[in-house]
Amino acid sequence: MSQKPYNIIDCSMVDVKEWIEEMDIVLIPIGSCEQHGPHLPLGTDSITAEVITERAAKKANVPHTPLIWCGYSPQHMRNPNSGAGTITLRSTTFNALLYDIGRSLIHHGFNKIVYVTGHGSNIKVLDPMLRNLRYETGAFIAMYKAYSERDLTLVEDIVENPKEETPGWHCSEMETAQDMAYNMNLVRMDRAVKEFVHAPKWMGNAFNKVDGSAGVTFQGQEYIVVPMEHHEYSDSGVVGNPFRATPEKGEKLFERFASYLADFLNELKKIKVEVYNRPFTCRA
Repeated sequence: MSQKPYNIIDCSMVDVKEWIEEMDIVLIPIGSCEQHGPHLPLGTDSITAEVITERAAKKANVPHTPLIWCGYSPQHMRNPNSGAGTITLRSTTFNALLYDIGRSLIHHGFNKIVYVTGHGSNIKVLDPMLRNLRYETGAFIAMYKAYSERDLTLVEDIVENPKEETPGWHCSEMETAQDMAYNMNLVRMDRAVKEFVHAPKWMGNAFNKVDGSAGVTFQGQEYIVVPMEHHEYSDSGVVGNPFRATPEKGEKLFERFASYLADFLNELKKIKVEVYNRPFTCRA
């Protein structure tokens, strides 16, 4: 008898029931469709989420849903007629989508839901949804950040860019390497540029910016958060230096992030969770 698929969209209802009898955890990969500079595909964050989820699922023997390929990316829209290609969901739409997916899975018998995001800005708007799912059902709810930005401890032996070259940020060493490992034909290094961020010019000389986070530096400290468009602090869309990327590094990064997630999932199997509100009735 063949092995039931890990991706539940490829399963029959019999396969799903067997998964639930065997395993009460399910993964939900979430990416984005947004500009990634002149050299990387719009689906970079989706590639990250999907590859890491698929690998971790097999390592830990846990099922997963199909990729949610669109996320929260309003800062990447750029001006009308720019042709940037970004597709974003409103925060309310995004929360509703992922809530309904989570509630559906809990309805059928899963007790532990782990969202796997390859895009940092998704996290900005999802906390209310994650909490609502937990408070309303009693299920275990978590989100795994399948990337490193400022905290590089998990992958510091793989990347070569120094911290000031922001190896984990938008289009820099890590994302470029991972896309290379996924499909070298999608990476156009002939178009690649190295660019570091600046505070939006309209803010004046009193402010600075060090990476793609929402903060700006003022008087040497970073206590101020300003909603900004990505093109206001990165002219090309790149944040960092992609030129040290290699497909070998990308493969190591995928494996490292997937193994870390698999270790978490194996530990999560030991936790007993009681769901007290399972039915989900969607009437509209």
